Amino acid sequence: MNGRKRHVVVDVLGLILVVLVTPASIQDRDGAVPVLREAHREYPTLSKVWVDGAYTGQVIDELRTETGIDIEMVKRTDDVKGFVVVPKRWIGERTNGWFGKFRILSKEYERTIQSSRSDVLHAMSMIMLRRLTVPADQRKERR
Repeated sequence: MNGRKRHVVVDVLGLILVVLVTPASIQDRDGAVPVLREAHREYPTLSKVWVDGAYTGQVIDELRTETGIDIEMVKRTDDVKGFVVVPKRWIGERTNGWFGKFRILSKEYERTIQSSRSDVLHAMSMIMLRRLTVPADQRKERR
């Protein structure tokens, strides 16, 4: 089975706005084009997106002018050794960390990309429902 990549656009709370699942052979910047177009279509008031260093190049510049979205690259500095929290970038990484708690998302079990996308949406629905139904202090005790 071939690998897959999940391209997600999240809000400042880390909740998914748009998800796109592609074959792993697709570069990050090439996956950004359809996912950001979809985000622009679904959320026309979206004005700023923070991305990591992989989202560079002419394709991103063209997308910036096409959609009017301010695409700001948040790069980590090369002179720092070890793990360092980079402001704004951790929001998307935290969402990916949440997905690690779901067994169905730990490996690629699905045959179709649509099923993989459904699994991601299902996991995010479970995360949001848990936040709505279980008080914060009880969620911490269940960890």
